[in-house]
Amino acid sequence: MIAELLLRRMMPLAGARLDAHLPFIGPAMEKGGITTSDRIAAFMAQLAHESGEYRHMEEIWGPTEDQLGYEGRADLGNVLAGDGIRFTGHGPMQITGRANHRACGRWLGIDAEADPLLLTQPRYGTAAAVWFWTIGNGKIDLNLLADRGWFKTITRVINGGLNGLSDRRQYWDRNRALLGLSVVDLERESEEIRAFQRARGLVADGVAGARTFAAIRAAS
Repeated sequence: MIAELLLRRMMPLAGARLDAHLPFIGPAMEKGGITTSDRIAAFMAQLAHESGEYRHMEEIWGPTEDQLGYEGRADLGNVLAGDGIRFTGHGPMQITGRANHRACGRWLGIDAEADPLLLTQPRYGTAAAVWFWTIGNGKIDLNLLADRGWFKTITRVINGGLNGLSDRRQYWDRNRALLGLSVVDLERESEEIRAFQRARGLVADGVAGARTFAAIRAAS
C-alpha cells in the first residue's frame, strides 16, 4: 500500500485536500494493478496534472466550443437533451459522457449514470481514474505503457495530444526520484516504439496505435 508521506511528497500542493482521498487511493490502485514503482510514478503524475492535485474533481464548464460539442455525441452515449453538461468530466481524470459514466459506475458498483457527481467523491474519484487508466480509455491498459516508460504515449491516450506535457513530466520525474527510479529520456521513446514495431513486422512509424497496442498486449 502506498504510504501517506509518499503521496504527499508526490502532490506537495494538495495539502488538506488530500486528507479525504487518502483512505481510498491505495486500495483503488491495487485493484487496478498499479503496484510497481514504474506504474505508480506514471499514474500519480498524470492524475496530479489532470486534477491539479485533487483540486478539480469536476470539469470546469465555460462552456467552451469543445464542451458544447459534448451535446448529442453518440460516441459518448449522450443521446438525451442536456447530456452534454450533465455528463461533463467528473473525477480526477474527467470521466466524460453518459456511456462512460454508466460503464465506470458498473465497475465501481455504483450508479454513476443516475448520479454523475458520485465520481467526484473521494470514495470513488481515484477508483474512477483507475478505471479510465486500465479499461475506460478504450485503447490499452496504461500500466503496460508505464512498464515500458512510454510516457508521451500515455499522455496522448489520456489527453488526445501532448497538452501539459512539461507539467506532467515534472511530476513524473519527481515521482520516479521518490521511488528510486532513474530519469527516462523521452526523446528516445519514438525510437523505442519503432524498434518494437520493427521486431513485430509492424509499420515502424514510432507512433503507438491500435496495432502496436495489440502487440503490446500479446507480449505482456
